This record gives sequence, structure tokens and C-alpha cells, in this order.
Amino acid sequence: MKQLRRDYNALNNPPKVGKNTFLKLLAKQWVNYSFVLPAAIFLLVFIAYPVLFNFRMSFQDVRAINLLNGGADWVGLTNYRTILANTVFHQAARNTLIFTAGSVLFQLSIGLALALFYNLEFPGSRWMRGLYLIAWTIPIIVVAAVFRWLFDGQVGVFNYWLESLRIIEDNIFWLSEPDVALGAIIFINIWLGIPFNMALLLAGLQGIPHELYEAAEIDGANVPQRFAFITFPLLRPALFAVTLLGLIYTFKVFDVVWATTQGGPFNTTHLVATLAFRTIFVQFQFGTGAAMLNLLFVVLFGISLLYLWNLRYEEAR
Repeated sequence: MKQLRRDYNALNNPPKVGKNTFLKLLAKQWVNYSFVLPAAIFLLVFIAYPVLFNFRMSFQDVRAINLLNGGADWVGLTNYRTILANTVFHQAARNTLIFTAGSVLFQLSIGLALALFYNLEFPGSRWMRGLYLIAWTIPIIVVAAVFRWLFDGQVGVFNYWLESLRIIEDNIFWLSEPDVALGAIIFINIWLGIPFNMALLLAGLQGIPHELYEAAEIDGANVPQRFAFITFPLLRPALFAVTLLGLIYTFKVFDVVWATTQGGPFNTTHLVATLAFRTIFVQFQFGTGAAMLNLLFVVLFGISLLYLWNLRYEEAR
């Protein structure tokens, strides 16, 4: 009874916080915030400020002649109207969608197939799947140089293989013919992304308890049934996360295209990122290029929000 009375009095008469106690609590909070301060400064200086600066520039007629003196005229939505009426931008946007869809689809499907294969226990499986990650660590400029040689129309090995298999009769200039150039770029990007997809999906597969497969096998479930009712449902969060990460990465690809075709031939491989780069740093139309990048940022920001929502949803489950 006395303990209950003391608890009641403590709840109804909380101790008063003196000035010194308040200052100590405030100092303790500032110590905690000081650990976050460097990251916050980095985000403000290198992410928030460039985004806001680019957003403001998209509403101005910024060119090389008035970039430094700050004399750019405010033009409102003129830059956005210009790019939305530009046929080259329409082609670049269409190429970006085709490039993203083709790359993510094949990276995910091939990565899943390899993850399922290397999830099996057989001699050499561990070091063989480690070899795939070597391709992911090679600098992209090196990969682009190698594939430019492989896809060369005269001395390229790719033509030699296809001619040996009697698939083609004449040499194909893969990176300079408008009909096949975008497909060749997609092929290069698929090759680059397969190890990343395989590694993440393999980690998801190894997190599935093996006892579930043993119980299903005892109950008479075959391989397709075990995949449909065990593997796929439990791997679905990892598949969704890998897909969203692939969309975010692929939608903003620049280096692969610029190191191989620079958007050619005849703008057939231009993506929104490469077209914006050419508009800004080759044509010096900074306002128009900033508007292109803002549209790209809006799409990527929406996908990023979807990815964050998926993380919170999986944590809640």
C-alpha cells in the first residue's frame, strides 16, 4: 500500500527540473546532434543546394554569356515548354524508357536464374559466383572500351561469332547503325547489372529456411510448386527492392552511353541524361538542360519514395 501511494505521488507530483539540470539535458542533446551534423552539412552542400540551384536555373534563360554575371532573365516555364516541344527530347525520353525496361527485365530475370543456380550446393559454387562480382568491380569506362572493340563492325569478335554460327552473313556496325545501336547499349548495360542482381537475390534466397523445402518435399511438392509457393512469396520483398533499385540506377545512366556512342548515331541512343549533358556542356543552354534534369529528378524521386515505402512496409510486417 505504501508503495502504491509513493507511485501515485510520483506521478501526480513530478520532480521539478532546475536550471542546471535543463542545461545538462540540452548539452547532452547537442552532443547527440553533433554526430549527425557532418552528414547534414554534406547533404545540404552537395545535394540540397545543387538541386535548388538547378531548380531555379530551369526558370531562367541561362547561357554561357550570362552564367557568371547573374544577368539571366526570368522566363518562367519557357524552358519546359521548349523541351516538351522538342522532338529530340521525345526521342530521348522514349529511348530512356526502352533502355530502362529492357535492362531491368533481363538483369532481373538472368540474375534470378543465376541466383537460383548458385543457391544449390555443388563443388566450386562459392568461388564461381564470386567471379561474377569481378565484372561488377571493373570501371565502366574500361567495360565500354572493351565492348566498343567487341562490337566493331570490321574487326569485332561479336560479328565473328555470329558469322561462325551462320546467324548473319555481313558485318554489322553495332554502335553506328541506327537500327541496332540502342540494342547494343542495352546489351552492355545488362551485362553490367547482372552481378548486382544476382548477389542481392542470392542473399534473399539464402535467408529462406531450408526446412520449408524439406517439409514441402515430404508432402509431395515438386520443384515448380516449391518455387511458386515457397521461394517466390518469401523472395518477393527482395525482388521488389532489386527492381526499384534497378529502375533508379538505370533511369539515370549516363557513362555507358557517353563512353560508347555519345548519343549517336542520329540521336538514336540519346537518353535524357546524355541529352541534358550535351545541352548544358556542348550547346551551353543551361536553363534548358536544367529543365530536362528536373524532369528526370521528379521521376527518380517518385521511384525513391516507392522504395522507401517498401522498406517501411517490410519492416512493419
